[in-house]
Amino acid sequence: MSEIQSLTLRRPDDWHLHLRDGEALAAVLPFTARQFARAVVMPNLKPPVTTVEQAGAYRQRILKAVPHGLQFTPLMTLYLTNVTAPAEILKAKASGFIVGCKLYPAGATTHSDAGVTAIEHIYPALEVMQECGLVLQVHGEVTQPEVDIFDRESLFIEKTLAPLTERFPYLKVVFEHVTTHKAVEFVQQARQGVAATITPQHLLHNRNAIFQNGIRPHYYCLPVLKRETDRQALINAATSNNPRFFLGTDSAPHAQHTKENACGCAGMFSAHAALELYAEAFEQAGKLDRLDAFASEHGADFYGLPQNSGEVVLERTEWTAPEHYPFGQDRLIPMRAGEKIHWRVRTEHSA
Repeated sequence: MSEIQSLTLRRPDDWHLHLRDGEALAAVLPFTARQFARAVVMPNLKPPVTTVEQAGAYRQRILKAVPHGLQFTPLMTLYLTNVTAPAEILKAKASGFIVGCKLYPAGATTHSDAGVTAIEHIYPALEVMQECGLVLQVHGEVTQPEVDIFDRESLFIEKTLAPLTERFPYLKVVFEHVTTHKAVEFVQQARQGVAATITPQHLLHNRNAIFQNGIRPHYYCLPVLKRETDRQALINAATSNNPRFFLGTDSAPHAQHTKENACGCAGMFSAHAALELYAEAFEQAGKLDRLDAFASEHGADFYGLPQNSGEVVLERTEWTAPEHYPFGQDRLIPMRAGEKIHWRVRTEHSA
């Protein structure tokens, strides 16, 4: 049986993306815009994007950075805090460009210090989100220091997410960047309106990657890579054609010196080869024919948006990821830097 040499996808979307701001935004946005028609942009800037006015200004900066000749639509989000007002949620819905609000448990990940300290604080905002149809995007980890880092997602499901989805039965919830078999099982068995994004790094690697031949800080992300049994559960979910699971890279750029130090930042930059990396994962599972639905259909359907026109073509072409990319005045080390990648985007999209 001959190998597939090319794969044509409906132009996909990235349902979880970090773009940063300023020079960093200008450096990384072209990688996403050449492959994806839309992306849900995370609001964890410094200071965080907590108001419609801030989201609108950030959106304009993103649009200004889109390379000439490419079409790309940022889907904006608000950063939930203990004092997010229901009136701001209504303004977000009325804006037409904000699709959801992000729940960061305070201290859970990069720039989450202003996040929610107790879920009860945002009940009024969640009630309005449920009524008006904004999606809740959840970073699902508890933050208590005594809880093992590999158990924080599972405990969050038990203590916070399961009760929340019952308390707000019509709230649409995306469990972002799921990493464990327990998270997969929760999403599969949850009520209607609960879905999840899955990253390329969690499909391709388990926690051994962080420690192979020494500590490798560029494989450190949050939620952290988990066990091989968890990776296999994610592969099975992503390739199952279950519409509850869809593409969200969580591509998170950091300057090289902020990763390679005594207390390195969490996050992996995958936007340079996002579709190629997903294609590798799906091919390894023998389910390459199911990538189109995962990348281009399920997310749009869940968010109630039209599927894109245009196409992206992946070719079986081996190439080596660069050791680094420019990142303003710094350098950015991409996922799989200096390593072979076995697929490559040939045509970004056609009108």
